[in-house]
Order: sequence, then structure tokens, then C-alpha cells
Amino acid sequence: MTFTIDGKQVLAALDRYLEESRQAKKPVIHQETIETIHEQLDLAAIFREGGLAGSRLDRFLSTYLDNTTRLHHPGYLAHQVGNPHPLAALGSLIDGVTNNAMAIYEMGPAAAAVEFFMVNQLLNRVGWPHMPVDTKQRLSFDHGAGVLTHGGSLANMTALMTARNHLDPALRETGCAGGLAILAPDSCHYSVSKTAGILGIGEKNVVGLPTDRMGRIQPDQVVKSIEKARKKGRSIVALIANACATGTGLFDPIDAIADICKEHSIWFHVDGAHGGSLLFSKKYRHLLAGLEKADSLILDAHKMLRTPTVCAALLVKQAAFLDHAFQHDAGYLFHDKYQPGFDFISQTVECTKAGLGLRFFLAFAALGENGMAKYIDSCVDLTCSAHEYIASQPDFEVPYAPESNILCFRYTNSDTNQLAIRDRLIQEKNFYLSSTSILDRRFLRMVIISPATTLDDIKALVHAIRKTAKLV
Repeated sequence: MTFTIDGKQVLAALDRYLEESRQAKKPVIHQETIETIHEQLDLAAIFREGGLAGSRLDRFLSTYLDNTTRLHHPGYLAHQVGNPHPLAALGSLIDGVTNNAMAIYEMGPAAAAVEFFMVNQLLNRVGWPHMPVDTKQRLSFDHGAGVLTHGGSLANMTALMTARNHLDPALRETGCAGGLAILAPDSCHYSVSKTAGILGIGEKNVVGLPTDRMGRIQPDQVVKSIEKARKKGRSIVALIANACATGTGLFDPIDAIADICKEHSIWFHVDGAHGGSLLFSKKYRHLLAGLEKADSLILDAHKMLRTPTVCAALLVKQAAFLDHAFQHDAGYLFHDKYQPGFDFISQTVECTKAGLGLRFFLAFAALGENGMAKYIDSCVDLTCSAHEYIASQPDFEVPYAPESNILCFRYTNSDTNQLAIRDRLIQEKNFYLSSTSILDRRFLRMVIISPATTLDDIKALVHAIRKTAKLV
């Protein structure tokens, strides 16, 4: 009964929260100091005494929610953090209560089965043969594979570890003696250099590829980079393309790069943490043309697929490469046993793993594939409309036409003032933008991801920027 009573209070508070956010009845962002929030929540007393329930729980929830950043708010335009569907969020609750560490099948058969299903749905979308449900048939024919991970950084690391071990299986045991390199544009996500450091490849051995002025790889220059690296005695672990770049939302020409990698026998990895969601788009899927030629791909469901954080997917074209990337030795886990399912622990760095597939699946269970496509297309469509409107304003500058739901723009002013404008907007609490650097200049950056956002909100933002610019 206690769970039911507390649960009703929590759900009622969250229901109000969603309505307040969508209707912009509360600020999009509200930042107090850590000390202030500690005091407002009365953390010390609750920690000491326990018994958080009834009216005290109501006060706690109200205070906590008032100190959140409201992603469902129409003025939320800052970062690539998704707008989770409420049903998908309930998937997180179900997983939290059941607490099945499903990397081992017997520790979460339902969770593992749902993840298996969702990985196969993604493989089908890419165009790779999916994993056989009869796991005894695994690797008996060429098929893809994959695993859900806690975030894109971990997915990228797992992909590049798989590529490194495919290049030289002995490296897993002997370590890297040097001479390895990863080729990637400077616009690639910072997790790539972080991974290079972790895997012993070395951050300085992430070699930049030639790009155009907006940071997109130039295919006609890639071969020179490959030849240059090999002449220096480097073995290329992987070549990475963006789908899309985190800062700008622009896509590398995947198809052309894939053909080059195949010709030169190089593992081709596509970082589709954000833009990989266009696999489900009816209108913008063409931006991923050639994706089926890649060797590995990641995408974040918690960005554009209405799934709560964190839920990313690593997919590989050949299951054998992922299956052989890890070898474990733990007598309490790995032994002969009745096995009606599949242990994902052999595919991932993680041992204890949440049931990420359930929250991912429930987003589609709520919207269906057509509903998800409609949401994705509407976000990109609105970004294109925002581009047209802002580009038409004489006191604004837009450096490129968007290819996703990310748009960078700039008010006529100095670099310093772009950041000052952003800070002032955040203090006013009606709009929340991010910022990035392009061509050594500072730009404001919007990510249209809330279904509540409209073109009228974008117009109101432009008005607010003009008003704010006079005060900074």
C-alpha cells in the first residue's frame, strides 16, 4: 500500500509538471546554488530522519521539480537531450522496481528479450541481417549484432574497441605498442579522443581528416590522409564519419566515404549518436545514404527517439567481430547452464546493465513507427522554418542551412556578446539556448526537440534576443 500511495503522489506531481512545462507556466530553467537547493529540499533532515511521505513528500516533489530544467517546455532549445514520452518514462520506473541486471539472461529474461528485439529492429532499419532469435543459429550465417549501452560515449568506445581487436586480436591481451591511429574529422565527438586514450591508442593519434569550412569530411581528400598515415607506419584502427556533427548538426557524405574505406580495407564507423535517429524518418532518411556499407554505427535513443536517458545503441555489420571483442573469466557467471536466451554481457564493457530496451520499446509502443517518424520530421521541418525566418532578419547571421534539428545563428555583435546574450536569456528563464564555435567565431545554437515548440516561439526568441542585446 505504501508504494501505491507514494506512487500516486509522484505520478500526480509529474502530471502537473508536464502540463506546466508544455504550457510554459513555469520557467524553462531555474538555477539556484547547491547550498540553496539543499536547504529548500531539507536534505539533511530527511537523510537523518527518513519517513519521507504524505505532505512532506508533496513539498519535496514540488521543490525538486521547480529546480529542474524543463525539457518539455517550448523554450527548451539548448542541448541534444530528448523529450521522453511519458510511457517510455514509465519504462524507467518498471526497470527501477524490478532491478533486473539483464546482461546475464537469467537475471532479466524479459528485459533481455526486449533489448534483443529492439537491436534487431535497428539492424533491419540499417539494412543488415538481424540476429537469429534461435541463438543456437548465431554466427551460422552472416548477420549483424548490437547492444544497448548507457550513453553514446560508451557505445563509441565499444565500437572502437571492437575495431581495434579486429585489426589485431592480440592487442586485447598484449596492449598497444604504438603505431595505431584513428582518422576522424575535427568535428567528431570528444568521446573519440577520450576512447583513444582509454584504449591505449593515444589521444594524439586521432588524426584529423580534411573538411570543408563547415566541418564536413571532403571525400576527395580522404585517400591522401590514409596514404599519409600508412607512410608514417601507422595502422589505422578505424575511420569515423559524423551523422551528424554534434555542434552543427551537419552530415558527412557517408556513401562516398564508405566506398573509400572498403577499397582500402579500413573499418568504417559512423557516429550517428544524434542523426542516426533519421533511420526512422520518412523525409530525411536520405541523409544516411550508404549507412549499410559501414562496419559499425552508434545512435542515441535518448536524443531524437523519445526515450529517457540514457539509452544508446552500438550496431555492427558482422556479429562475429563484436562477439569476439570481449572474453571474460568468472566462474560464477560463465559455465555450462540451461540457456534459453542470450547473454549480452559478451557484447559490452558493462556487467550490471539496466533494462534499457524497455524504455526504448515503450516510446514506440506509444507512438508507433509512423508517429515517431512524424515527430522526427516535424522537428527538422521546424528547424528549416526557423532557419528561413532568422536568415531573413537583417541583424542576424546564419552560416549554413540545417540538415537536422540543430541550427547555429548569431546576432550582429561581438563573440563576447553572444555568450552574454545567452546568459541573460537563461536568467530571464523563458528560453534556454546553447552555444558553439564555428570558424573561430561564437554562435548561438538551438536544438528543436520539444513537441511544444512552434515557429511563434522562435519568433518570440528573436524578439527576446534583440531586447536582451540592448542590455548586455
